[in-house]
Amino acid sequence: MISTNDFKTGVSVEIDGDAYVVVDFQHVKPGKGSAFVRTKLKNVRTGNVLEKTFNAGEKLPKAHLQRKEMQYLYNDGEAYIFMDLESFDQLPITEQQMGDKVKYLKENMNAFVLFFQGNIIGVDIPGQVTLEVVDTEPSIKGGTASGGSKPATLETGAIVRVPFFVNVGDQIRVNTETGEYIERA
Repeated sequence: MISTNDFKTGVSVEIDGDAYVVVDFQHVKPGKGSAFVRTKLKNVRTGNVLEKTFNAGEKLPKAHLQRKEMQYLYNDGEAYIFMDLESFDQLPITEQQMGDKVKYLKENMNAFVLFFQGNIIGVDIPGQVTLEVVDTEPSIKGGTASGGSKPATLETGAIVRVPFFVNVGDQIRVNTETGEYIERA
């Protein structure tokens, strides 16, 4: 059990059988009445954010999340196959369990598979990945002066907005949280 007075960003708690991570919290002590804690909680499985208020000192069960580093091997058409780096066991993970980050997943990439109560609830990939541009419009001379962007298809199939000077074959860094271009690698 964890007290709401001990909340910190990143602490995981269990509410209604689901695991949540504290994204933001604020201890409030009004002039009248008792203190309370206003929180923003992110559901680890779905990614939805829940705003909830708790009484100060209220106790919640701590969610024990297990993060295991695994290597992505391939997609067999139905699932994404990951290999445990210690036992070399292969584990299939569905696209639904993967979430949106599947667009930036590259073969032989290491990722953390999240488990809650023995079930897979998600996959964490690095915050930035380097991918090759496989399709985009050719660059236009003087196109950088306007500061615009154009769509580019990456080797994983993801489509990202990139500056005009990026060409086919370029390696670029992409933020996996926002899906935005960062820089040429």
